[in-house]
Amino acid sequence: MKVLTRLVLSVAAVALLDGALLLAQTKATAENVPTIPHSSVPNFFKLPADLYFGEGIGIATNSKGHVFVYHRSGDTRLFEFDPTGAFVKEWGVGVYGIEFAHQVRVDPQDNVWVVDEGTNMVIKFNPAGRVVMVLGRRPEAVAGATPTNTPEGPVLNKKYQFGRPTDVAWDAQGNIFISDGYVNSRAVKYDKNGRFVAQYAGERGGGANQLNTPHSIAADAQGNVYIGDRGNRRIVVLNNDMSFKTQYTNVGNPWAVCVSTGPHQYLYASNSNPDSNTPASSWDITGEIYKMELDGKIIGKFGKAGKAPGEFATIHQMDCRDPDVIYTAEINDWRSQKILLKPQAMKPSTAQQ
Repeated sequence: MKVLTRLVLSVAAVALLDGALLLAQTKATAENVPTIPHSSVPNFFKLPADLYFGEGIGIATNSKGHVFVYHRSGDTRLFEFDPTGAFVKEWGVGVYGIEFAHQVRVDPQDNVWVVDEGTNMVIKFNPAGRVVMVLGRRPEAVAGATPTNTPEGPVLNKKYQFGRPTDVAWDAQGNIFISDGYVNSRAVKYDKNGRFVAQYAGERGGGANQLNTPHSIAADAQGNVYIGDRGNRRIVVLNNDMSFKTQYTNVGNPWAVCVSTGPHQYLYASNSNPDSNTPASSWDITGEIYKMELDGKIIGKFGKAGKAPGEFATIHQMDCRDPDVIYTAEINDWRSQKILLKPQAMKPSTAQQ
């Protein structure tokens, strides 16, 4: 009985600690931010009768309005939809580097890139669907699908090997930026031909020149690089040479970041709720998406944690090519959504977030 009592008390102590941590987290999220009215397009994605979405992992659009969804089902799969949401085709069937999805992006030339956490590879498809560049290398099968090591030893900041990479971005010159990711803790820059240029960090932590699960990456028209440093609950901003510029620390837990196109670019960040949805009180302080100026000023927010249309069940990634049309890929509901924003109708908020 005494052992049971101690166990119950221990569980209660953990619960109290979790609550205290969540209370502390509220201080790292934006307060009194205007709300942007938004709506979810009902039943936008029209899958054939024999196809289904798995966990929503990556989502991206091309210049023609086509949408690419990279998801984990029985196998990792990449689906393409037209601007009306009609299914077009599946990409990359049988490709050696597709095993365990983490991200899909489309560059300014409409090349489609997938970042695969399971094979430690970043793969570039041309618009016709042909593989034209591969970065990284898949470990031998004997090492397992998602190893933390390679046959040569630990993956620790090698120029051309990744440790469960997470995302990819580009600047106007075509330089490639990769967040690398779960095993390594760095962001890497390559030139347009895939030659190593520089890296930022490489040591796990929350201090100077450190990252803790760099989960998402984006670049603006000036070549600045934005890293969703998920484990440190911040966005780290780098200059184009990969030197530290600044950081934004009032954005909650930024699982996903993206930068819109056009003459006035915006930075979007998702304060995603934990994919385990525990503790339940986490839903009260997560789930929203922040719309920001590139200097970090939050000008609006929308959404909350939940499973209804227009709510977000653990956003893993999003697309904001059009700043008023946001696509989300969500883990917990095995879905993606098309979200329409009405920033001209923003409503002041007095509630603390």
